[in-house]
Amino acid sequence: MTDALLVEARRADTAAWWRQAAVYQIYPRSFADASGDGIGDIPGILSRVDYLAELGIDAVWLSPFYPSALADGGYDVADYRDVDPRLGTLADFDALVAALHERDIKVVVDIVPNHTSDLHAWFQEALVAGRGSAARDRYIFRDGTGVDGAEPPTDWVSTFGGGAWERVADGQWYFHHFAVEQPDLNWANPEVRADFVRTLRFWSDRGVDGFRIDVAHMLTKDLTEPLPSRAELEALERGTGDHPLFDRDDVQDVYAEWRAVFDEYDPPRTAVAEAWVASPERRAKYASAEGLGQAFNFDLLEADFDAAQFRDIITDNLQQAKQTGSSTTWVLSNHDVTRHATRYGLPALNGRPVKQGTEWVAAGGPAEQIDREQGLRRAQAASMLLLGLPGSTYLYQGEELGLHEVAEITDAQRQDPAFFRGGEYDGLGRDGCRVPLPWSADGSSFGFGADGAHLPQPAWFTDFAVAVEDADPDSTLNLYRRALHLRHALQTDEELAWEPTGRDDVLRFARPGGWTVVTNFGTEPYPLQLGEGRVVLATTPLQDGAVAGESTVWIVEH
Repeated sequence: MTDALLVEARRADTAAWWRQAAVYQIYPRSFADASGDGIGDIPGILSRVDYLAELGIDAVWLSPFYPSALADGGYDVADYRDVDPRLGTLADFDALVAALHERDIKVVVDIVPNHTSDLHAWFQEALVAGRGSAARDRYIFRDGTGVDGAEPPTDWVSTFGGGAWERVADGQWYFHHFAVEQPDLNWANPEVRADFVRTLRFWSDRGVDGFRIDVAHMLTKDLTEPLPSRAELEALERGTGDHPLFDRDDVQDVYAEWRAVFDEYDPPRTAVAEAWVASPERRAKYASAEGLGQAFNFDLLEADFDAAQFRDIITDNLQQAKQTGSSTTWVLSNHDVTRHATRYGLPALNGRPVKQGTEWVAAGGPAEQIDREQGLRRAQAASMLLLGLPGSTYLYQGEELGLHEVAEITDAQRQDPAFFRGGEYDGLGRDGCRVPLPWSADGSSFGFGADGAHLPQPAWFTDFAVAVEDADPDSTLNLYRRALHLRHALQTDEELAWEPTGRDDVLRFARPGGWTVVTNFGTEPYPLQLGEGRVVLATTPLQDGAVAGESTVWIVEH
């Protein structure tokens, strides 16, 4: 096989494009700023479409770009069928979709159906309409307890910390699973269901190819009184299908209706669920052909850089995908977790959550607790292993540059409500993975925009800028480019076969068509038996014909 493998060879434009796609997540406010106001925007993304095409991805997933007060980084949506004026216009969005489609790149947008912004017209109407109104029935309002209803309906806490109920002027309380500015919708209300169908059609008609569904497991709720206490709620199992708040069986009725909408289009629109559920069997419901069709597999986000953990997770998830008829998804980083180059440079998780408590320390520091070189070396090896797997791989902006988590953010500069209120994330929240990208080695914002960035960029971004890495053939950026282009040429059936390696710290698998991937999770070189093949990609150069420690190689038959 020759270097012609590097010529982009996109698969046919079929309804099944999503099954083995490389999807690149863009957090719009931190990708590129064309207006110069320090916030990334749609025209900024449009200015970088050639960069995306050269990278070799199949699709772009846009995190929310809708009108928002940014109480939760755009996941507090004030209008589901418009673009935030700070980020552009609907015409800008249409131009972006056209430009990406011209380069054979699909477009996936984020849908946030569990809650709206408190600035949404519906919620503002609910505040004025008062108790028992149809406007309030779109949300979850309850009378309080205690004298004059001055105490919340329950002692539940929100994901971002603090109470999960907020009192309004006339004394009622509304439920918010996340920030106080994010009131939960009432999905038992037919008007809510009908409005989201309109939203799905609105974006599909504008050429959107698919949807990422935020907290897909949380929409439907059973708040029949008496409501359980916090202790009683936390004692309930979440995998039964009848939990009051999470992963209820009746949420699948919503997605069956959505699937009917998706299938009205040719090709059908795709969807992937963000569903944090208790078991593979529960996840399968979201990935069914009658529902959303695909669900995120987050298992590797909570795994160490460890061969046994990777093999078990890969094997289990491929089996799950086969049972549902879906394809699995592989994720190492996103906008909610510490970047994997940093995770892999810190002490092993040993089963702990990715972000949890003070022992995680600075999620990017302090310097004495992180080996940045090892973290990047392991991140490259793990990413190249994932890109060799069958199924979809979701990449997060900046990982192709080898970016670490940014810890150099003062308390006054932070924006994440999880930082201000505590909750399920570590003490620093998620700002460190949302810092705007470096495009050039200098300037007030490293080429992100004309005049600064909405989150501070550290001095070490100089070495990770796109312009710097573009000029270095051995950079992380060029490694990703080479791998993604090779992947297009090599990807075949959604199968793999594990091959023996004689070592517990080395994984080797073969894909149909003569493609083999070897990852050495250990530190000692692994002698490579090439047979009739040759190495076409290596995250670290071979050492006397052996796979270097903490590295991955791809082999193809001659």
